[in-house]
Amino acid sequence: MSMDELYMQRCIELARLGLGRTAPNPMVGAVVVHGDRIIGEGYHQKYGDHHAEVRAIEMVRNKALLPQSTLYVSLEPCCHYGKTPPCTNLIIEHNIPRVVIGTADPFDAVAGKGIARLRSSGCNVTVGVLKDQCRQINKRFFTFHEKKRPYVILKWAQTADGFIDTERLPSTEKRPTWITSEKLRLLVHKWRAEEPAILVGTNTALKDNPRLNVRDWSGPSPLRIVIDRNLKLGSTQSLLDNSQPTWVVNEQQERTLQNTHFIRLSFDKHLFRNIFSMLHQKNIQSLIIEGGRTVLQTIIDDNMWDEARVFVGTQFFGKGIRAPEIPPPKPASQIIIGMESFFWFRNL
Repeated sequence: MSMDELYMQRCIELARLGLGRTAPNPMVGAVVVHGDRIIGEGYHQKYGDHHAEVRAIEMVRNKALLPQSTLYVSLEPCCHYGKTPPCTNLIIEHNIPRVVIGTADPFDAVAGKGIARLRSSGCNVTVGVLKDQCRQINKRFFTFHEKKRPYVILKWAQTADGFIDTERLPSTEKRPTWITSEKLRLLVHKWRAEEPAILVGTNTALKDNPRLNVRDWSGPSPLRIVIDRNLKLGSTQSLLDNSQPTWVVNEQQERTLQNTHFIRLSFDKHLFRNIFSMLHQKNIQSLIIEGGRTVLQTIIDDNMWDEARVFVGTQFFGKGIRAPEIPPPKPASQIIIGMESFFWFRNL
């Protein structure tokens, strides 16, 4: 590993400290190096707050060292006025002669302009150090700006013989069919706290009566989104309890009742493309989907997903509703947790 890569790795470590607090901004880390010593470092801590470069430069006690230093930053410095002034201006003002950037920023207001601004000022700029890793920590941000849709995470649990549910009658008590242990369900609540929105379909809402909030974990509950084409959900459903913001995607009406917003969309063959486009317009950068087989398989078949997180329990149902199928080849990692397994798929 080169010295540039070593310092960029530190930027990535710092950037991760902002997970869940910077959206819709990206997570960014920065370090200032003089000789072979880090004299300043920082990260973007929350949306609207100082950027990583600002915090790293502010940390440098002896500002006279900056004209002989190198600034490392995981993402291209901004060059426009938003919630904060342009970071490129600060870098130029302090006469920092070299800037090493992990990856360019896909946001239209930046998108190479920050790099060009620094170079035009005489700064020596290196771009692309640990590029893949720098993109990976901001996978939500890059997907949102490059694909013009949220980063989509699919989640389900299936039995050892490949079922996600039994065949339940309408009169059956409306509660989930648990396949995994409580320990793994804690992980689900952690994931919910990391994403701004969560989505289920009508059948899941009717059968399981989910709350889709964060429990037994620290963090904010996501925006709840339920697909309910013909408004089958009744006032007794937990999703319509007005306890937190909820969007009901339907084909009948557009109105708002307290915390519940009914959004009218066309339910054609491009339903999820329409939903994801709407979420992009409303600045929702990522989405976790805990739907049933129909919702999950439709999104897989439409190739509109980025990750799938799949738990495999120890139970055998013998019959019921089959788990969604991900077409090979999809890279996957597997973790054994007790007697259960967790598979992570990426749609590369």
